[in-house]
Amino acid sequence: MSSLFAPHSHDSADTVDSALESSAKGIRAVKISLVALVATAFLQVAIVFVTGSVALLADTIHNFSDALTSVPLWIAFIVGRRAANRRFTYGYRRAEDLAGLFIVAMIAFSALLAGWESVRRLIDPQPISNLWLVVAAGIIGFIGNELVAIYRIRVGRQIGSAALVTDGLHARTDGFTSLAVVVGAIGVAFGFPQADALIGLLITVAILWVLKGAASQVFARLMDAVDPLLTDAVEKAAHQPGVEDVSSTRIRWLGHRLEAEAHVTVDCDLTTLRSHAIAESVRHAIFHEVPKISDVIVHVDPCTHADADPHEVTGAHLPRSPGVAVAGAERTLPLRPGHR
Repeated sequence: MSSLFAPHSHDSADTVDSALESSAKGIRAVKISLVALVATAFLQVAIVFVTGSVALLADTIHNFSDALTSVPLWIAFIVGRRAANRRFTYGYRRAEDLAGLFIVAMIAFSALLAGWESVRRLIDPQPISNLWLVVAAGIIGFIGNELVAIYRIRVGRQIGSAALVTDGLHARTDGFTSLAVVVGAIGVAFGFPQADALIGLLITVAILWVLKGAASQVFARLMDAVDPLLTDAVEKAAHQPGVEDVSSTRIRWLGHRLEAEAHVTVDCDLTTLRSHAIAESVRHAIFHEVPKISDVIVHVDPCTHADADPHEVTGAHLPRSPGVAVAGAERTLPLRPGHR
């Protein structure tokens, strides 16, 4: 049904065009959000100098760090579009995941800086003036960050970029910390001067919470983690006519595109041509059913006779890995590297 609205193309060039279009969307999202966040942060800096609010300073530092994370993402989207070569045979799409590491480092740095300044001001409180400006800056920070968050998350989900979605969630948290600045200013107005520094500490905790989620998502990508539902979808799509079993399914993200591998078992008496045709039908089905797939490798295994093992020659070279569960089966199959 989905093909009625987004027709599937059988032109191999369209896969490349789709990847390039995704990168272009990511670059455009980075550019627009960078301009919006820098404008918001500079406006807040001016108000910090006037008011001396440490909570607003902590929020401004966080907004600047969020804006700076757009730079490595921008570079990563550009580098990731480079073609594969004899040295980088999978291309440069991992650059996007490496940019995620920079994002994590920037979030950690902003947490340390905001926390240090908040503790210093808690020990040595400083007067805050023009509280209405602090409130206005907090509201501006919330609106600016929320607009950026909505845009980043929407584009990130469209193109499958975990780094862009994480950066969007980071911006959304920044927006709520901006509202916390407003609460701190109101506390000071009601005769509680320590409220400003305490809110700065709460912002630091919020930044650390974002750091935890961002680091978890980035490191999961670097460790080739995928949603198990994607694995189920690939295995379900691979059960095409002529396929007796599906095993050793592997999926991984390379940037914002997926690559998959699977072993399929077919009848032992089939010709090479017929076995290849079945493998191609499996690849075709996976391209149709699993979004953001850029490549599928299918290894064909003949059915196993009681007196013959089709992998006897290479069996001694394979690692003794724990079994992996096969969807819809009550047994496990050994994990075998795919043969290309």
